Amino acid sequence: MKFGVVVFPGSNCDRDMIEALQDELQQEVIQLWHKDKDLGMFSTEDCIVLPGGFSYGDYLRCGAIARFSPMMQSVIEFANKGGKVMGVCNGFQILCESGLLPGVLLRNSQQQFVCNNVFIKEAAAVSCEALKIPVAHGEGRFFANEATLEAMEMNRQVIYRYCDEKGNINAAANPNGAIHNIAGICNKERNVFGMMPHPERAVSTALGNVDGKNVFNHLFGIN
Repeated sequence: MKFGVVVFPGSNCDRDMIEALQDELQQEVIQLWHKDKDLGMFSTEDCIVLPGGFSYGDYLRCGAIARFSPMMQSVIEFANKGGKVMGVCNGFQILCESGLLPGVLLRNSQQQFVCNNVFIKEAAAVSCEALKIPVAHGEGRFFANEATLEAMEMNRQVIYRYCDEKGNINAAANPNGAIHNIAGICNKERNVFGMMPHPERAVSTALGNVDGKNVFNHLFGIN
């Protein structure tokens, strides 16, 4: 499995993602520039990753300008053919702006940038381990209207929810006011994934936290 990591002007988590995938998870990684278009070296079994950061300075709305970059046109085509796509933080915002994922990411409910370790759990699991994963965002409050949320819940498109250390889903564990404590979602076809927490920042024993490996294993079968 190959991973392509797209770099936009303003990306600042691209090296984190590349090193996590390449050095810690032993995956083949190709860096992709936002002005390029060629994804011919990837099959639908591979994955394109949109990393965190502040693409185009977060002007207009977060991810709104990046959605129109030449590479994103290819990423949209790749996803529509069944290729895997993952967006983390700003990458999640870009996926929502591009229409590859439903909903929007709004300003955090407390109107402040949040940078902390939080806990998330797999939404579909009855009981599972709470994972400690860092967040760093100012616009991470997931929102969708009731009809969209109902469809998402019915299709099991919510993949992660914020929880406390014991796995309890409650308002106190929600770092940004996201509706239904939603931390990560996927599309109906289950090949496009977006999440606000940064699993690539939690894969190294040197940092004292490898819970992020569980995320990559859950989504792609690698650890």
